[in-house]
Amino acid sequence: MGSATREALASAVATLGAQKVDLATGEQLLSVARLVGGSASLRAALADDSADDADKRNIVGRLFGSYTPAAKAVLETVVSGRWSNEDELVAGLEELGIRAIAESAPKTVSIESELFEFERAVNSDAELELAVGSKLGTAEAKASLVESLLGAKASKQTVEIVSQLVQQPRGRRIGELMRFATTIVAHQAGHSVATVTAAAPIAPAQLKRLADGLGKQYGRELSINLVLDPAIIGGLRIQIGDDVIDGSIASRLNDLRLQLAR
Repeated sequence: MGSATREALASAVATLGAQKVDLATGEQLLSVARLVGGSASLRAALADDSADDADKRNIVGRLFGSYTPAAKAVLETVVSGRWSNEDELVAGLEELGIRAIAESAPKTVSIESELFEFERAVNSDAELELAVGSKLGTAEAKASLVESLLGAKASKQTVEIVSQLVQQPRGRRIGELMRFATTIVAHQAGHSVATVTAAAPIAPAQLKRLADGLGKQYGRELSINLVLDPAIIGGLRIQIGDDVIDGSIASRLNDLRLQLAR
């Protein structure tokens, strides 16, 4: 992410935070991400640093004048910003939509957990992974599949986020898509997510101690998603964002094999 994008995104996030946000706002921002991502001319017009800001805000008014006041305010801030490139403009719109949807969720809903469970379900079923991740399927077919899979099991917020991501993956695999969304949702809630892989179940008290220790190390609250994988043999593999702490026995044995092979 370029420095210009970071500044533009921070400004748009601040605008979002000052709005009264509902699910419709998030849905509308994600629909704009899809529209802009699919239109080279619109993408170029909105990302053009040399264009007058008033002209770009007029485009927003003409195309999205019926949107919620919150969505329009965010979009006006977006087009007034300076983005490093067109792709990062689309990525910024997607992130803002996910943030708005996360903000609209009732406190009883854990979007992070629902995203995690969806990722696990897809990863355990090769046919399902192909169906939602294939470049051959249409966006509409993928959105329909997500609705059929999650409609009765997950919140409207999670269904909308997953639907967006499978319709516009932008070269990302399903696991990367879900981790990206989980990170954004957690950040909007003021904490982070640690994915902990273990060979066997971990007692809740131990998980809490682990979360507390990692939280102190990273300086923020952490929630834990536990993945069971006997292949690691023992120990733990922890991923927080792009950081990976691999203390698994499988990893240590692999390191030892590499050392012996030298």
